[in-house]
Amino acid sequence: MINLTDSAINAVRNAITTSDKPVDGLRIMVEAGGCAGLKYNMGLVSGSEAEDTVIEREGVRVLVDHKSLEYLEGTTIDFVIALEGSGFTFENPNAKSSCGCGKSFA
Repeated sequence: MINLTDSAINAVRNAITTSDKPVDGLRIMVEAGGCAGLKYNMGLVSGSEAEDTVIEREGVRVLVDHKSLEYLEGTTIDFVIALEGSGFTFENPNAKSSCGCGKSFA
């Protein structure tokens, strides 16, 4: 299961309501790249794929493909507002290491 904090849910909900296109949910993926080997990728999407795992919390839908789910199982996603900048953070128990930016892991 992937967990979203209340702050993350509010940030996603705000992005969906201010989008100028129809949005079905937030897609979260893990892809090769980044400074640690794997990176998180997120974006609003207009539809789901047949094999997506769909997680719904408080009306917010999160779509995750099968391969990414292996890396994201147990992850908590938060949205943090800080002096250095605002953004999503990932607390991933499957990560053996991560980079300083928090967007890449191994």
